[in-house]
Amino acid sequence: MYRPKAFVVDEVEALHAVIRARVLATLAVVDGESAHFAYAPVVIDACAPFGRLRFHLARQNPVAKLLDGAKVRVSFLGADGYISPDWYVSEGLVPTWNYIAVEGEGIARRLEGDACEAALADLSAQQEARLAPKAPWTLEKLPATRRRQLLEAISFFALPLSRLEGKFKLSQDKSASDRGGVVRALSALQDPQAERLARAMDAQGSD
Repeated sequence: MYRPKAFVVDEVEALHAVIRARVLATLAVVDGESAHFAYAPVVIDACAPFGRLRFHLARQNPVAKLLDGAKVRVSFLGADGYISPDWYVSEGLVPTWNYIAVEGEGIARRLEGDACEAALADLSAQQEARLAPKAPWTLEKLPATRRRQLLEAISFFALPLSRLEGKFKLSQDKSASDRGGVVRALSALQDPQAERLARAMDAQGSD
């Protein structure tokens, strides 16, 4: 990932926060001369040095057959959006796109036995917690036979991360007045994605 100095973010806690907020990972693995992609929600475990991802794919997914022992790269996209030059105070600037991206890599290992059910339970608990005050759905609500069928249809993996890096392109290379103009304009759009981007810019500017 190309990372000009102004946009580099390597604090592990900040990168984990992005992953927890946008849990759907893009997974990439190379087989011969071909790159293969898959998409999966993840749980991020806070362990040294960069954390560990746990996820699952359908057992019949061709990518699932490639992952065990393979180097896997992962990508997460946070808030993003178009930035109009009309929002700046300064003249002569051009359109751009602001975004948050996190990339990592590691060697994937297949999970077996109780670790598979634990991974599925942790993922559902993570997402159900966001739906409070709704009573959370749990695996225990499934009959034992159906739960076994579900687990047999899925391949589970852990990915200890050997690299994790972030690019927060949030107008850090612009003046405080220009950044403020963008934040105000994004907030005025009353669009959830634009509001997320405005909050991210505001937080980055206050660091």
